[in-house]
Amino acid sequence: VQFAGRPSISYDVLSIDIGITPGSEQVPGAREHTIPVKPIDRFVANFDAMLERYRAQDASTPLRVVIVGGGAGGAEIALSLHHRLEEERTSRGHHQLPPAEITLVCRGQLLTGHASYARRALIGIMKQKGIKIVEHCTVVRVDKGMLTVEAPRSGTHSQNGGSTQGKGEGHQLQQQLLQGNNNTVPFDVCMLCTQASAAPWLKLTGLPTDPQGFLAINECLQSEGGPPEVFAAGDVASCAKHPRPKAGVFAVRQGPPLSANLRRFLSGEPLEPFVPQSTWLSLITTGDKYCVGTKGWIGLQGAWLWSLKDYIDRAFMRKYGEDLPDMMKMMSGTGAKAQRPPGPPPVFGAAGPEALALLAESKMRCGGCGAKVGASVLAAALAQVHPRPISRPDVVMGLESPDDAALIRPPPPGKLLVQSVDFFRAFWDDPYILGKIAANHALGDVWAMGAKPVSALALAVVPLMADRLVTEELTQLMSGAIEVLNESGCALVGGHTCEGPELALGFSVTGEVAEAGVMSKGGLRSGQALVLTKPLGTGTLLAAAMQGKAKGRWVMGALSEMAKPSGKAADILASYGCTGCTDVTGFGLLGHLVEMTKPSQVHAELFMQSVPLLSGAQDTLTAGVTSSLHAQNARAAASVHNFDQVLQKHPQLWPILVDPQTGGGLLAGVAWEKAEACVQELRENGYGSAAIIGKVAQPGNAGSPILIS
Repeated sequence: VQFAGRPSISYDVLSIDIGITPGSEQVPGAREHTIPVKPIDRFVANFDAMLERYRAQDASTPLRVVIVGGGAGGAEIALSLHHRLEEERTSRGHHQLPPAEITLVCRGQLLTGHASYARRALIGIMKQKGIKIVEHCTVVRVDKGMLTVEAPRSGTHSQNGGSTQGKGEGHQLQQQLLQGNNNTVPFDVCMLCTQASAAPWLKLTGLPTDPQGFLAINECLQSEGGPPEVFAAGDVASCAKHPRPKAGVFAVRQGPPLSANLRRFLSGEPLEPFVPQSTWLSLITTGDKYCVGTKGWIGLQGAWLWSLKDYIDRAFMRKYGEDLPDMMKMMSGTGAKAQRPPGPPPVFGAAGPEALALLAESKMRCGGCGAKVGASVLAAALAQVHPRPISRPDVVMGLESPDDAALIRPPPPGKLLVQSVDFFRAFWDDPYILGKIAANHALGDVWAMGAKPVSALALAVVPLMADRLVTEELTQLMSGAIEVLNESGCALVGGHTCEGPELALGFSVTGEVAEAGVMSKGGLRSGQALVLTKPLGTGTLLAAAMQGKAKGRWVMGALSEMAKPSGKAADILASYGCTGCTDVTGFGLLGHLVEMTKPSQVHAELFMQSVPLLSGAQDTLTAGVTSSLHAQNARAAASVHNFDQVLQKHPQLWPILVDPQTGGGLLAGVAWEKAEACVQELRENGYGSAAIIGKVAQPGNAGSPILIS
């Protein structure tokens, strides 16, 4: 599988379930001027921005919202949005915010393909709520603040209610909405919930597709007429024998049979067909805990149906949260285990003699130099690494001319040599991402000293695998790492790779710093502001991810912060006269701050409410999820002389202060009068959560150096 911006990934069996997105590519200007409802994380961010805009709206000017798409999704969004904005009006006082004007634009009829009962019921509800419906209008272009549509042909119409009047009420509304003869609809916010389309790149793969570009599959969810090792499920796939609408009610049913057939394929067993349901329950919410439901010819509506929908939705989501197997018990061996007959699992036999040989060899593995990764495997991995490591004039011998050791020229007069090492076991199963974070984490110590990284040596451990898999694992791992090293001007000059029980990676980094520009733990000065460049929470979020208790967007947000280099932040801090700095990593914020107060001979005050948190960190801490290092780090609480008060006031949040950080930010002392400007510049350069979290003070009478307010 080929990607943009990272190495390819090989596979034995491939399952594609990437879903679909609204067809914004088909309408000029839609990408630039509309808010697609998928992917949901971007929609949520844009929705929050729209709410802020509505709150700031002039009392005499209504917010004009247009939703493009006449399916169930468009109807639900229109009704839910009306309910949400009315809640805003109520909370602010009706006189302060005008009612929003919501218009639903449909290419055909509203709810085409749904039961006529649902269409009639929802049109009536929308009429009651003042939501305008424009049917049989195709959007042909989107400009800033304006939709251009193809007006209905003679005999077609638009509606504001349930009437079907040709050129009656609906036609009058059509003339009101379309500006003059330009066939345009004005808007302040436009949301796109149109008929879904397949990703354009699918047609470039050579895999068989249907006329709409969706992957063609057979009854076994296997590529129809394509490679037998390729499967697909969900909205991205279409089965000619069992055509169904693109809806989650069908996609979710394919999960278990897909999992079973993937296992059967790997074990060499016959695949089993899957036949989707022919009728289905459709529940469309109106946003105010009311619902319209149909199944076949049956149609019902009421608040009780919303309760049913809410129960079904929550029960489904619990399968990916609360109802997941207890991962801690499974890892400790106390969880329920399926009984398996003696001998190698069937998958080993299906995988061929290489897999069986590996299974036999795994019982006795050598240590010492016998555990090194073979030279040919290592050479193959390094040859495939992209990007290539940079070269530097001060590196005399490195990877380009490998020897027993690297040769590096010493720094020029007036500069000091800086050396650091960092190493950790894998916490994420994507080696490319792990490589980026490991390199960034190791560079953090050098940046915290005010130094520039020059060279790095890699230390990697890979588990026992077939040679081709070891090659790929190392290629992914080092490609991610070298990407970060190159961006930081640091040359990879060598390293060591060996076999071990699990994946691990670290780096020994050499840098240089001007003697007058050293930032150290002992450089804090009384009166300075304490500035933190990144939010906290990676420890609790990673622990929650291991236990199946973290939301995907929380974990992705944490990974993004962990992979964010701190080099630019260090430069900004130095430009504001920072002399005391450290990177917040394994010992947590409190532990590293205590390490700074001792050599600096100062005390410090932390502003608890100002400490930035990663999204989801407070939720996981409230749920009692902490890192396995928490207990040891918590001993730093003895350095807080008002800890009893903190424990009473923040019983669930205080652990964030001792949460171990991977790829954490910099904690620095900056002159108080310069701190606000420093934080602003940090935020403008990508450190959006940078904040003043405390201040440095003269040692007081209290024996403990930290006060938390």
